[in-house]
Amino acid sequence: MNRRALLKTGGLALAGFGLPACRTTTSLTPVVPRHAPLRLAPVHVSFDRVVRTTVGLRPHRDGGFVLKVEKVGAKTIVHNYGHGGAGMSLAWGLGVAVAEFAQRTGEKKIALLGAGSPGLTSARQLQRRGYDVTVYAATVPPDTTSNMSMAGFTPTTALINNSRRTPEWDAQFLRAAEISYRELQLLVGRDYGVYWIDTYNATDDPNRQGGGGGGRGGAEGNGEDRAAGDADLVPEYLRPNRVREIYGPGEHPFPSKYAVRSIALAIEPNKYMDALVRDFVMFGGKIVIRKFDTPNDLSSVPEPVIVNCTGLGSATLFGDTELVPIKGQLTVIAPQPEVNYRASGRLAGAETGASINPRSDGITVGNLMVRGDSSLTPDPEVIRRNVQAAIDFFSLMRGQPGLQPSSV
Repeated sequence: MNRRALLKTGGLALAGFGLPACRTTTSLTPVVPRHAPLRLAPVHVSFDRVVRTTVGLRPHRDGGFVLKVEKVGAKTIVHNYGHGGAGMSLAWGLGVAVAEFAQRTGEKKIALLGAGSPGLTSARQLQRRGYDVTVYAATVPPDTTSNMSMAGFTPTTALINNSRRTPEWDAQFLRAAEISYRELQLLVGRDYGVYWIDTYNATDDPNRQGGGGGGRGGAEGNGEDRAAGDADLVPEYLRPNRVREIYGPGEHPFPSKYAVRSIALAIEPNKYMDALVRDFVMFGGKIVIRKFDTPNDLSSVPEPVIVNCTGLGSATLFGDTELVPIKGQLTVIAPQPEVNYRASGRLAGAETGASINPRSDGITVGNLMVRGDSSLTPDPEVIRRNVQAAIDFFSLMRGQPGLQPSSV
């Protein structure tokens, strides 16, 4: 049996894949137990294997998500928006809070605005408690922002700035994260596109943060002005990657001295979103394609309680000037069923880190998070940079005996 080097860490996200960082007080080279060599299928990246590039706009607020109730005329509005890049991670738990707010009204008919992950999971939590829910949305899967996401349990991505946190908000966050983490785990293996996956960070120093991927997307800076991360918000028991396994030279195929393995709870967004729609309709839900431009438009909705999950739409509909888009861009190459791991790393002197994230419909390459960019047009320079970084890095993976390349 292989001996394992287990490192516990306070970081949840590294290189956009939830790989942990580890702080150390020594510069000595770590002592790494020996392992049998990893057998990983090589990933084949090239520009002619690119099948699509997707762009989504994450709804970020420096003050974090909004979860509250207000009256607008005769309507009761339950707000649930502004989740940044953590919408899929927190949605099930925030949906419980939405249902609790609705229970206080005594009404049973609910209008819900928005058909992304926060909207559909809130709708399902309401249905579980006996509510009659109609979803009103301008776009539905597969065209929602949720469908364009990296997707996984990353509950602090582009979420809130440290200086804006309050004890009340922190309590809302922690409860939502606990509930959502449990709910997502229970969906594994049930045709929802939720699964556990091994994740490797290729590095020359396993005690130092590095790798490929995008930024966090919140405010720049240090101290209280920076975006809150996992060490600030997430207790250890909510970090699936808190245990790391280090592979030393000769024990892994990556072009680096070490490879650090952890696990991640991943979501395949298109399969997941279709499953949410399926369940919502199966339990009696109705979907109406409609866009609301002003608060006055809400008076035409027959339901007395309205749940607002419109994301960036809340800037126009409810006058939230703090909302800012964070552009996310993913390039997808043709799938390789034999590639069943995530990986990230950076070559010495490389302009961009490299990363891959396999799904059944393709392998995502690289990532992008740009604050304040509301364009839905893919940036060709970002495509070039991310794909080239992946070509340069993964072409140096050492071959694994007995593993056959993809025929795609």
